[in-house]
Amino acid sequence: MKLDKIITISGRIHLHSGLHIGAGGGTMEIGGLDQPIIKHPLSSAPYIPGSSLKGKLRSLLELATGKLSADGKGKPCDCRKADCKICRMFGPHSAEERSYQGPTRLLVRDGNLTEKWKNKFQSGELPMEFKYENIINRISGTAKDPRPLERVPAGVEFDLSMSLRIFDEDKTMNLRGFLLEGMVLMEADALGGCGSRGSGQITFKGLQSDGETFDLDPTRETLRTNGVS
Repeated sequence: MKLDKIITISGRIHLHSGLHIGAGGGTMEIGGLDQPIIKHPLSSAPYIPGSSLKGKLRSLLELATGKLSADGKGKPCDCRKADCKICRMFGPHSAEERSYQGPTRLLVRDGNLTEKWKNKFQSGELPMEFKYENIINRISGTAKDPRPLERVPAGVEFDLSMSLRIFDEDKTMNLRGFLLEGMVLMEADALGGCGSRGSGQITFKGLQSDGETFDLDPTRETLRTNGVS
């Protein structure tokens, strides 16, 4: 196995609706926020973990290619086949013995606030928003048990940075095109939590691959032609 090249993809993630990527694991104080977002431990600025981006890309591509596990438990693809683009790009899910061996091809870095929005946050011009969600009583039609959901507000942008390692045995698989399909699917779906309730609508802007500008329109057209989006 020989490394042939590393493809870099950069740009911005633009929020069209509030983004909620939960911090999780915390305890809620009385009167406190029960669904806070993840924030940088030193600056307290919101960011998008690379694991959230990568996990969403993987799950969408698994759904689009019929790689959802047949056991009904929604586990990641673990077919361990050498010709599986999912296992090759993202790595097999388990550590069990498998027919395909090799490093994960896709590296996704944390998305920090762009310079413009970082400056706004530091100057106090970027407050987080709190969206209240309720349970509706089906008989009376009234709302009850309001739950505050913290979100990064619409309009904010984060940096996007990914690297795709291409080895000599990958040249016929078009992994770059496969990755772009996942990005188009994410624009049509949502990033983070509560996507079915309005959160996490995004688009990718200012995209560059190895320093050259490109857009996702050709990929969108390919997916439409194939009946995926």
